[in-house]
Amino acid sequence: MHASIRRYRVMDAEALVKMFQEEFVERARTVEGFVGYYVVDGGDGTITTITLGETEEAVEVSNVQARDWVIERAAHLVEGAPDVTAGEVRVRVER
Repeated sequence: MHASIRRYRVMDAEALVKMFQEEFVERARTVEGFVGYYVVDGGDGTITTITLGETEEAVEVSNVQARDWVIERAAHLVEGAPDVTAGEVRVRVER
Protein backbone atom coordinates (compact mmCIF):
# COMPACT_ATOMS: atom_id res chain seq x y z
CA MET A 1 0.00 0.00 0.00
CA HIS A 2 1.11 3.55 -0.74
CA ALA A 3 0.00 6.91 0.62
CA SER A 4 0.16 10.59 -0.14
CA ILE A 5 -0.30 13.33 2.44
CA ARG A 6 -0.93 16.85 1.13
CA ARG A 7 -1.02 19.75 3.59
CA TYR A 8 -2.62 22.98 2.42
CA ARG A 9 -2.71 26.45 4.00
CA VAL A 10 -6.23 27.69 3.32
CA MET A 11 -8.28 30.87 3.51
CA ASP A 12 -11.67 29.15 4.03
CA ALA A 13 -11.50 25.58 5.32
CA GLU A 14 -15.28 25.06 5.25
CA ALA A 15 -15.55 26.06 1.60
CA LEU A 16 -12.62 23.87 0.59
CA VAL A 17 -13.91 20.82 2.49
CA LYS A 18 -17.31 21.26 0.83
CA MET A 19 -15.67 21.44 -2.59
CA PHE A 20 -13.61 18.31 -1.89
CA GLN A 21 -16.81 16.47 -0.93
CA GLU A 22 -18.92 17.72 -3.82
CA GLU A 23 -16.37 17.72 -6.64
CA PHE A 24 -13.10 15.94 -6.01
CA VAL A 25 -14.15 12.72 -4.27
CA GLU A 26 -15.75 11.24 -7.38
CA ARG A 27 -12.65 12.04 -9.44
CA ALA A 28 -10.42 10.29 -6.88
CA ARG A 29 -12.58 7.15 -7.02
CA THR A 30 -11.89 6.74 -10.74
CA VAL A 31 -8.20 5.95 -10.18
CA GLU A 32 -7.38 2.28 -10.65
CA GLY A 33 -5.96 1.00 -7.38
CA PHE A 34 -7.68 3.69 -5.29
CA VAL A 35 -8.18 2.59 -1.67
CA GLY A 36 -9.25 5.66 0.30
CA TYR A 37 -9.29 9.43 0.61
CA TYR A 38 -9.50 11.46 3.80
CA VAL A 39 -9.71 15.19 4.49
CA VAL A 40 -8.60 16.45 7.92
CA ASP A 41 -9.37 19.99 9.09
CA GLY A 42 -6.50 21.01 11.34
CA GLY A 43 -8.56 23.86 12.78
CA ASP A 44 -5.62 26.22 12.35
CA GLY A 45 -5.99 27.24 8.71
CA THR A 46 -4.69 23.93 7.41
CA ILE A 47 -6.38 21.13 5.55
CA THR A 48 -4.58 17.82 5.18
CA THR A 49 -5.62 15.21 2.66
CA ILE A 50 -4.56 11.59 2.82
CA THR A 51 -4.80 9.33 -0.21
CA LEU A 52 -4.28 5.59 -0.02
CA GLY A 53 -3.63 3.41 -3.06
CA GLU A 54 -2.75 -0.18 -3.75
CA THR A 55 0.25 0.94 -5.81
CA GLU A 56 2.69 3.81 -6.09
CA GLU A 57 1.23 4.57 -9.53
CA ALA A 58 -2.30 4.93 -8.12
CA VAL A 59 -1.06 7.49 -5.61
CA GLU A 60 0.93 9.36 -8.28
CA VAL A 61 -2.15 9.59 -10.51
CA SER A 62 -4.21 10.81 -7.57
CA ASN A 63 -1.59 13.46 -6.77
CA VAL A 64 -1.71 14.77 -10.32
CA GLN A 65 -5.51 14.83 -10.21
CA ALA A 66 -5.46 16.70 -6.89
CA ARG A 67 -2.93 19.23 -8.13
CA ASP A 68 -4.86 19.88 -11.33
CA TRP A 69 -8.20 20.09 -9.53
CA VAL A 70 -6.91 22.60 -6.99
CA ILE A 71 -5.41 24.75 -9.77
CA GLU A 72 -8.64 24.59 -11.82
CA ARG A 73 -11.27 24.83 -9.10
CA ALA A 74 -9.90 25.82 -5.70
CA ALA A 75 -6.82 28.02 -6.17
CA HIS A 76 -8.71 30.98 -4.70
CA LEU A 77 -8.99 29.10 -1.37
CA VAL A 78 -5.40 27.83 -1.09
CA GLU A 79 -2.24 29.75 -0.21
CA GLY A 80 0.60 28.47 -2.38
CA ALA A 81 1.54 24.89 -3.12
CA PRO A 82 0.85 22.16 -0.56
CA ASP A 83 3.50 20.28 1.34
CA VAL A 84 3.42 16.75 -0.09
CA THR A 85 4.75 13.53 1.38
CA ALA A 86 4.26 10.31 -0.59
CA GLY A 87 5.60 6.83 -0.20
CA GLU A 88 5.13 3.26 0.83
CA VAL A 89 3.04 2.58 3.92
CA ARG A 90 5.51 0.72 6.16
CA VAL A 91 3.29 0.08 9.18
CA ARG A 92 -0.44 -0.52 8.96
CA VAL A 93 -2.69 -1.16 11.94
CA GLU A 94 -6.43 -1.58 11.57
CA ARG A 95 -9.07 -2.73 13.92
